[in-house]
Amino acid sequence: MSDSTFTNWGAASPIGNENSDITFSNVRILDGTGEAPFSGDVTVSGNRIKTISRAGAGTNWNTNGGQRIDGRGMTLMPGLIDAHLHLSWNNAAGVSPIQMMPLEEHMLSCVEMAKTVLDAGFTAGRGAAAAKPRLDVVIRDAIAAGRFPGPRYTAASPELTTIGGLGDMTPSHIQHEGLNLGIVVSGPEEMRAKVREMLKWGNDTIKLNLSGEEIAGMGAEVNQMSEEEVAMAVAETRRRGKSLAAHARSAESIKLCVRHGIETIYHASYSDDEALDMLEAAKDKHIVAPGLAWLVNTSRNAGEYGIMPGEALSIAYERELEHAVETMKKMHKRGIRILIGGDYGFAWTPMGTNAKDLEYFVDLLGFTPMEAIQAATKYGGQIMEMGNELGLVREGYLADLLLVDGDPLTDVRILQDKTRLVAIMKDGKFHKSPENHRSGLRISA
Repeated sequence: MSDSTFTNWGAASPIGNENSDITFSNVRILDGTGEAPFSGDVTVSGNRIKTISRAGAGTNWNTNGGQRIDGRGMTLMPGLIDAHLHLSWNNAAGVSPIQMMPLEEHMLSCVEMAKTVLDAGFTAGRGAAAAKPRLDVVIRDAIAAGRFPGPRYTAASPELTTIGGLGDMTPSHIQHEGLNLGIVVSGPEEMRAKVREMLKWGNDTIKLNLSGEEIAGMGAEVNQMSEEEVAMAVAETRRRGKSLAAHARSAESIKLCVRHGIETIYHASYSDDEALDMLEAAKDKHIVAPGLAWLVNTSRNAGEYGIMPGEALSIAYERELEHAVETMKKMHKRGIRILIGGDYGFAWTPMGTNAKDLEYFVDLLGFTPMEAIQAATKYGGQIMEMGNELGLVREGYLADLLLVDGDPLTDVRILQDKTRLVAIMKDGKFHKSPENHRSGLRISA
């Protein structure tokens, strides 16, 4: 299709000008509420959704010198939200290269990863742990200030761990804190000091490693942190009005999260009936992000990087994947919120492929496409602690929107194809403008 099919009839200002309204007309609105999509128009004013009109109701175009984008039946939906995002993971072939990257280069990598995620249609993400103490804080603030493109982001501390626990990477003959992926504490008072330090630096979330991780040499069902240490971390974080998240693969670590009110539970693969009952009873307080992409690809698709199928490590992850799938199915039936976010940022789970999670939710967990999309939009707004203004196409909500060439409810894999993301809008401004799409869209002033 030639460029002449995309026309701009005398628009006085570029698409997304902050002083003019933008109306997406003739679009199929997938609003994220779970209701069936409907045809209509959506007008954005500033950084908010101003009006939503169903087809036939009539629309007042060109208000405030605005512009109209004729979507020609394309899908308009909320921007995607990753509940388990590590912008300081740098697509390395293992954990050590992430931590050993020099700080200056690492900050540039964070900038690159942030744009990569936004390019993939993810307009927001919950920080799940930083590789170094202030990386998340700095990239969060730089994005918010408009210095670099990236998703809305919450800053997480590095993982707090115990001596010999997940994230303690120092060999016995070299004791140097700089070699660790996590921050090592021993006992409640050390935990108090480190939590206070992380909050002083501006982190939104304190991340605790409560269980192990096979690739780090500590079994996923091994528990590493005492009740007293967890209680101290929670008390100090609550004192400052901030939130907590936990790496919790084992049944006991899940129960620790529920007993102490740790809101975000990452992984939760090896649940038992008691943990499920506890979590269901408190399901309004907790969100689970299982990280399926990590399990699938580490067990099956990392041979090029030394994790060979049939070897002990891949077998351990295949076993965990089986447990995780069954656990998530049970949680889903119990109404526990399960969100996408696959621990992307390794060579075999590269950043920018984050939308693959929706396919896993449909194919492995039995979610309907609508449920998978809600796990990436509506509930994503909730994990961002912005559920009253983010994650839905609704009047008054923030204008984080995707214009998609196709129907994700027919095939969620469409959202993995960046060429089908005709427009990406964050905070009322186009990160990717429809002006450059060869689809015959029409824009008028």
